[in-house]
Amino acid sequence: MNARDFANRVTNSRSDFLQEFLDILEGNQLPFCVIGGLAVNAYAEPVVSLDLDLIVVSDRLDELVAILEHRFTVKRQPHSIKVSSPHSDLRIQIQTDARYQAFITHSSRKTVLGYDIPVAALEDVFQGKIWAFLDPARRPSKRQKDWADIMRLAETYPHLIPLLPNSLRDRFIAEQEEHLNEAR
Repeated sequence: MNARDFANRVTNSRSDFLQEFLDILEGNQLPFCVIGGLAVNAYAEPVVSLDLDLIVVSDRLDELVAILEHRFTVKRQPHSIKVSSPHSDLRIQIQTDARYQAFITHSSRKTVLGYDIPVAALEDVFQGKIWAFLDPARRPSKRQKDWADIMRLAETYPHLIPLLPNSLRDRFIAEQEEHLNEAR
């Protein structure tokens, strides 16, 4: 089984929803990049997720939504657009927070779950995870996943640790020390 087959099996996809979605973005020459947990997977040990978080160039979002509404279920949220298909459990979330727009220009193509897609630069993915973790409106379970993603990236790329806000850097260091003490 290849990575794409695995992704489609995990998401219970009866059709390749992700490829259909990517074909729309690329066929309409819409600049985008992956920014969430699947972007973390491009840089660290992969973790299974049913979520695909991405950013699309903002001045073409209305055009994209109009196209997507003809093929998928589209729901606008305060800071995102959710796209789903009855043929898959994959949840696509287009982030509309303007802070993420610059990530598109820093992105590069990487293979994620067998798909060759633009992924935000490592430092941008890390910053996005920090923003998500610090968002008090996010559910605690989502914030815990964000923290785990921050930890995965910082453990794999220690040069990112200084990019953490002081409170998160202190927490990261304390958790690392606790782990070392437990291992002894």
